[in-house]
Amino acid sequence: MAYLLMTYFGQQGRREAQKLLERNAQDGDRLLGAFNRPMPHWLDFFCYTMFVDRDGKFQLGMLSTSAFKPLAASMGPMLKEESFHLGTGSNGLRRIIKAGVIPLDMLQRYINKWVSTAHDLFGVDASSSAHWAYVWGIKGRWDERKKLDAGIEVDKEILNEESRGHYHDEIVGEVKKLCGYLPEGSPQLYVPHENFNRDIGATKGEKYYVDGTKFEGTDEDYAEYLTTVLPIPQDEIDLKELFKQEWIANKPMSTRQIESGIGASA
Repeated sequence: MAYLLMTYFGQQGRREAQKLLERNAQDGDRLLGAFNRPMPHWLDFFCYTMFVDRDGKFQLGMLSTSAFKPLAASMGPMLKEESFHLGTGSNGLRRIIKAGVIPLDMLQRYINKWVSTAHDLFGVDASSSAHWAYVWGIKGRWDERKKLDAGIEVDKEILNEESRGHYHDEIVGEVKKLCGYLPEGSPQLYVPHENFNRDIGATKGEKYYVDGTKFEGTDEDYAEYLTTVLPIPQDEIDLKELFKQEWIANKPMSTRQIESGIGASA
């Protein structure tokens, strides 16, 4: 992005590129709140790369049909890089499940934390910025070309909501795949509803259960409920002890790695 700004937008672009790099090099002052959240351990990291980085896949995909050709042309390599992030997240969570050391209810709380964060990344539901970005050809819909070929008309008033829905459907499918590695009879992992724990959008700051139904109790009751479905300080303490064990299954070496001798003992 800094390259595009500096190459195509003159002195103003250079100033914006400098500010972009400064924001990304500092702690706690990035424009999107999700990127300011601390990530102190591997469970946070794998949930982040599974769920938050997947938002990046959708944002890049929507920019791949931009009328600004240099921007659209940059998306292919960036999407390829993003796929490695997503693979890291899904493989990491799968290996955690296989190891069976981190309790599933704890894993679920961290999934709830990062999925609700990722839902926020798509922005407000009725966004004038998304509307005009589409009108001006800066950014398309997810699967824009397929939708055009199928004659699916665009509703410019709910572009963020539409893309968030595609994202949500995809992660539901990904979590179902993870459930295939659970021990028989274990509770199933799930994806929290889009209403839950939102800081942006129509349900911002409102009280909802993880299944999306309205919570009718008091603020104190809801705060107590959240301690059962989101990470609590005790989880952080417990994780430090769990990480001393074989908390993640070994990743099998690929045929290419074996043939190359990388990692082989002397």
